[in-house]
Amino acid sequence: QVQLVESGGGLVQPGGSLRLNCAATGSIASIAYMGWYRQAPGKQRDFVATITNGGSTNYADSVKGRFTISRDNAKNTAYLQMNSLKPDDTAVYYCHAQIKSTSTLLTYNYWGQGTQVTVSS
Repeated sequence: QVQLVESGGGLVQPGGSLRLNCAATGSIASIAYMGWYRQAPGKQRDFVATITNGGSTNYADSVKGRFTISRDNAKNTAYLQMNSLKPDDTAVYYCHAQIKSTSTLLTYNYWGQGTQVTVSS
């Protein structure tokens, strides 16, 4: 079974940095893209950033210049480096990936379990 395992969340002061990791495990044939979304309490889940297997990136306007998404295709892992964090960045961050399974050769959307990021003094 394919799974996305996230790590790296936590509590950080405003202006600080965190790096989130998302590792895809299981019977993986290929990963078209990986990305991050976030959901603050009482709000909908919002797009943060995506990266294709070719390295093309896309960011929400609210994080441009502060967040950087990257990936290691050999490790099936994506990263989100978050700098200059603000209290408004507080949310549960979810990894998302579009993955083709080796067992079925079908492509599905997968979500991680979420990791909490809290920006507070």
